[in-house]
Amino acid sequence: MSNLIAPAWTREEFELQLRAKGKSYHIHHPFNVRLNSGQCSPAQIRGWVVNRFYYQSIIPKKDAAILSNCDDRETRRKWISRILDHDGYDDYTGHAAGGMEAWTQLGAAAGIERDELWSLKKVVPGVRFACDAYVEFARRQPWQEAVCSSLTEMFAPQIHKDRLAGWPDHYPWIQASGLAYFRSRIPLAQRDVDHGMAVTLDHFTTRAQQERALDILQFKLDILWAMLDAIEKAYPE
Repeated sequence: MSNLIAPAWTREEFELQLRAKGKSYHIHHPFNVRLNSGQCSPAQIRGWVVNRFYYQSIIPKKDAAILSNCDDRETRRKWISRILDHDGYDDYTGHAAGGMEAWTQLGAAAGIERDELWSLKKVVPGVRFACDAYVEFARRQPWQEAVCSSLTEMFAPQIHKDRLAGWPDHYPWIQASGLAYFRSRIPLAQRDVDHGMAVTLDHFTTRAQQERALDILQFKLDILWAMLDAIEKAYPE
């Protein structure tokens, strides 16, 4: 039996391995395919908006957990912007209101009252469990691993572009103002990916570490997929 240890991938090869994980992104989930091709009912869309809001609500907690574990000042300085992106900053109006407020506008555009959305009462157990597991991962694992898990952002711009392109025609009953969240996330996702990728490529340098990074990214992809599994079951066709 050979005791040879597989050599590390080059940075370029490693990045390609990470990006190849896009085949498991929830853009390919049957529910998302139906959602973005105009096949979902108003009840299904509202169910998706309500449950996905729980994911939006835990993102600042996840990012705060990463900051609490991070001993690198430069990373903290860059990472804190992610919390502000979701919770808001400055006067908390307009673009500064943050992603959670933008998602609240999506809810309103789809006919969901703010109090109903923020109560989280309609979040199904599977979605809650998956999101909470993500926060727990960020709290307990090294900050570099939690950063790596954020790289699902690599695949996000396309899913947002699909919604912006198709929803106005497929779901004209949703007010156009509610789509602002999707538009705002496209440039922010690229900024976040650039930083997260740099951290990941710098930290995971042996083959064993690189394979660990791929497992971490798959874990996050599985969380996003499991959320849609739970939503699909809760809101059948």
